[in-house]
Amino acid sequence: MRVHYPRTPHLPWSPGAAADDVRSGDLSGLTGAEVVVTEKLDGENTTLYRDGLHARSLDSAHHPSRAWVKGLQGRIGPRIPAGWRICGENLFARHSIPYTDLESWFHGFSVWTDRDVCLGWDDTVRFLRRLGVPAPRVLWRGRYDERALRALRLDLDRQEGYVVRTTAGFPRAEFGRRVAKWVRPQHVRTDTHWMHAAVVENGLGPGAALWSVRSGALPELPALAAALRLPEDGLREDGLLGAGLLEDGPREAGLPATADRLAEVSARLDELGRGGDARLAGVLATALGAARREGLAPRLAGVLGLPLARRVADLVGLHPGLQQPYPDEDRRTGLVRLSCAADLGVLHAVAATAAPGASERDQVAWSALHAEDAGLLAEAPLRPLREGLREALAGLDRDAADRCWAQAREAYALGRIHTVEEAVAAAWRWRDGRFPRLVHLAGPAGSGKSTFAAALPGVGARISLDDLREARGSRADQRDNAAVLREGLDRLDAALARPDPAHPSDLADPADPARPATVVWDATSLNRHQRAAVHAVAQRRDALVTQVVLLVDEAELARRNAARPHPVPPEVLAAQLRRFSPPYPGQAHRTWYVGPSGTVEDTAGTLDGEDD
Repeated sequence: MRVHYPRTPHLPWSPGAAADDVRSGDLSGLTGAEVVVTEKLDGENTTLYRDGLHARSLDSAHHPSRAWVKGLQGRIGPRIPAGWRICGENLFARHSIPYTDLESWFHGFSVWTDRDVCLGWDDTVRFLRRLGVPAPRVLWRGRYDERALRALRLDLDRQEGYVVRTTAGFPRAEFGRRVAKWVRPQHVRTDTHWMHAAVVENGLGPGAALWSVRSGALPELPALAAALRLPEDGLREDGLLGAGLLEDGPREAGLPATADRLAEVSARLDELGRGGDARLAGVLATALGAARREGLAPRLAGVLGLPLARRVADLVGLHPGLQQPYPDEDRRTGLVRLSCAADLGVLHAVAATAAPGASERDQVAWSALHAEDAGLLAEAPLRPLREGLREALAGLDRDAADRCWAQAREAYALGRIHTVEEAVAAAWRWRDGRFPRLVHLAGPAGSGKSTFAAALPGVGARISLDDLREARGSRADQRDNAAVLREGLDRLDAALARPDPAHPSDLADPADPARPATVVWDATSLNRHQRAAVHAVAQRRDALVTQVVLLVDEAELARRNAARPHPVPPEVLAAQLRRFSPPYPGQAHRTWYVGPSGTVEDTAGTLDGEDD
């Protein structure tokens, strides 16, 4: 069934309302509600379905400007649920505003279910992103405030206006009360209607190549290089060059990126039904497969955002492991653990495409058979277990909930539990939250570890190896590192010991003397070997381990290091960067990723977060 998109009423102060336009005389549906204000784009209102599309008119005829969006519908249509529809703006043809830097020629602004209910804004953005469709830019968000909306300032030569809607979803019958718009005065500033003039394409920006891949189009190496802000020769048919991303030579497990290999991984991902960020991550991991994983996430974060950049880097680092033999009796356990670090469907697609020979490709195929048999190739295979446990533990302290989720994951990996009820039982002993807490920092000098630790609440002890060296005479003296480490581990063990409630100390939580305060391990912890000794102490004391990974690119690290009170020599920093191997999700109970902002920008292993 095709559905006509409702007419959006103008806000009372909208200067662009014509005599035949609808004005909102009742703002009660917005008043008091949380709203989001998005840019109103100057295009053609278009609705996409699983099996077709139309412009505002249900019987819209052919027009050259609609050819591209028909191709988009052909790519994403199969992933639109039956009876659902996506409403948005077809921006292929220039109307009154000449766009030069669009992310896509189609932006979605609402998603409607088969019950004619508009999804909430956050769910809308997530749904669109999974399909590979961007949403309009958000200009303001908060509790409805007419003064704040009236104060918005737009570039009226480049922006048509804005749309305000409630962040909560609503049925179609309430559209006129939940959505309104402001349009610039004398909006139409051309003599000829755009449909009766020659089609002039709006311009796309470099990021459009990424949205194109998300939506199912074949990737193009030059366009990807430009979108990722790599040098012009950053991605070439003979592999990834320049950009400071390669080691001294190509990785043995990787193959150079070529158009054929990108087409192969795209086909594999399409067969799995992956779109949006999952598809883009798989394509980029294949294109960047010869790169050093350690430097990828901070390098790509400025373009992709840290969460997606980290996932691309992890795919690059993990996929060679699937090309190696693995004991079959341990495969299911290993694959479940691996599913906490990466989408196994995408990971197998990348590994199969990048396999350098027949034997490696056979190993990937064998692994994929085991993963499929265990039900692990679907997107977010542990989601039902996670959502069920989240519902069962609603209202629980966040640390306790995350600890329960970590224990349930491991029990599931070992085959000891299979249902939500069994997961609740397996995690029961951790519900009271009376266990030690360790925050384990990992990152090169200058990445912001100590600054981050200083801002953490409830810290009872901070163990810094630099401070221990300084107490021995010099923080730069590395000769007694073994003794310093032993001293630090002894202090850690004592700090993680459960306090005696009858004798409260600084190492107890003031709010609950029976619960230890948080302990911070402040050292570079560059590789898994260095982290293992710390984790062994934490495991012995039954501590919740939060691995904090600080991801800052090399140029910023060098700048920060030069400004530090105690800078390390440049050659030492360079050596640290070469040795740095960030932990993967699942190597601690939970993981926080801190970007250049100094704040947590991504998480893994948390019960209340997005699917890892």
